[in-house]
Amino acid sequence: MKKILLVVMDGIGFSSTGIGDAVALAKTPTLDRFLKEYPNVRLKAHGSAVGLPSDDDMGNSEVGHNALGCGQIYSQGARLVNESIESGKLYESDTWKKIIKNVVEEGTLHLLGLLSDGNVHSNITHLFALLKRAKSDGVKRVRVHILLDGRDVPATSALDYTEQLEAVMADLNDSGFDACIASGGGRMKITMDRYQADWAMVERGWNTHVKGEGRAFDSAKTAIETYREENPGIIDQDLPPFVICDNGEPVGRIADGDSVILFNFRGDRAIEISLAFDNDEFSGFDRGKRPDVVYAGMLQYDGDLKLPNLYLVNPPEINNTLSELLVKNGVRQYAVSETQKFGHVTYFWNGNKSGKFSEELETYKEIESDKISFDQAPKMKSAEITQDVIAAIESGRYDFIRCNFPNGDMVGHTGNIDATIIGVEAVDSALAQLEKVCNENGILLMVTADHGNADEMLEKSKKGELEPRTAHSLNAVPLIVCDGSLKLKAGDESKYGLANVAPTIVELLELTPPDCWEEGLLLR
Repeated sequence: MKKILLVVMDGIGFSSTGIGDAVALAKTPTLDRFLKEYPNVRLKAHGSAVGLPSDDDMGNSEVGHNALGCGQIYSQGARLVNESIESGKLYESDTWKKIIKNVVEEGTLHLLGLLSDGNVHSNITHLFALLKRAKSDGVKRVRVHILLDGRDVPATSALDYTEQLEAVMADLNDSGFDACIASGGGRMKITMDRYQADWAMVERGWNTHVKGEGRAFDSAKTAIETYREENPGIIDQDLPPFVICDNGEPVGRIADGDSVILFNFRGDRAIEISLAFDNDEFSGFDRGKRPDVVYAGMLQYDGDLKLPNLYLVNPPEINNTLSELLVKNGVRQYAVSETQKFGHVTYFWNGNKSGKFSEELETYKEIESDKISFDQAPKMKSAEITQDVIAAIESGRYDFIRCNFPNGDMVGHTGNIDATIIGVEAVDSALAQLEKVCNENGILLMVTADHGNADEMLEKSKKGELEPRTAHSLNAVPLIVCDGSLKLKAGDESKYGLANVAPTIVELLELTPPDCWEEGLLLR
């Protein structure tokens, strides 16, 4: 049985436009050589290949690692919610009924989440559906707390989404129904931290949404325009928090007796704010008096932690994962990344399951990420990850090692193309070091990615002008097997996707994949 190292170059794909391609602009002699010398294929990493509703939907790290680690395609995120809303199943759930019953006589329904149609963390159409159903079910007062995107959608598109929301609420509002925006701010400034990297970010969101503390404005539009005037060049994800006030008072503090729905469907950036609402023994920050509310998520963001306790849509039950198969066959595994992607090589890789399938056969290592904007240190922790993987290889203890280099994605999200080029070059340097050590130790090196990002850092505005792009791309990603004696099946992203990686690994390990998996790509 071969020993294998799989490297996930997060956010590094093949540009289809040539516009703002930080991967091509970077000096990547190792990756360039791999693509010339070793068998490789292009994989689809978005849309239907990762369980999303359509091929207009960008892939993301969560569904990407689900597919990579599970060898199967499951309905994910937006598609799950779409199906539940369209069938009416969401509104038939005990959670929806409890949420509505709690506020139908008195109290306020609060809807909190990312305001965009990026389909990565949320979709604005889901918010519209909840608003309309809440009115039809007798709710009288709704307050919306908006997190501005500019990351999975154009960088300065916030006003487009706030205008859409304001129009929907204007159509719904009448003498018996009152809905309005209550608070907001950029997603990278408040509320949506992940992996407990920056609790202060969540605290700012709590103070904004719950306590109504912060800079006051008469509308979200005024807040956004004012912050842009005061901070030239700022993009939506970085806009400071704001509170909407009327006669000096916040229009939507969250109070005892209210109901709160977090309408994001993606889990990683929903967990910490959910802990703040839903956890009695909370230590992330000083919440003050926690309001006594009925709190629910769009999905359950962590099944093992049962977080949150109430949720509207059941998550996919992903079984027969690669890790499960390897444990059953006694294969020793090692997984490592820095904080920003540690959950992706563990929780998401294992089919949305926390913990391990075997304490004896699996080892996980988290390297703490820096708490700064990643364009300030675009190499991130690539050197530390590389040295950790080298130590794992040289220990001789592991049969399958996986690691994730976050640079292409996390630096790419800042919109800083020069910094992203440095980040991509850091990953290429890591590949060179890892190839050498793999060759010295008889390890087969495989290289792939979970979605594109750094490959498309610019886009044309409605006026035809180039502007920074901070979102993921729809581009294909590589699968490279660094052994010239092997061959892969012919095909490209129109035929193969990320879910074909796990069965290829299993073929190389000379094991038998489950019947429910996609096909392997090794050409016998």
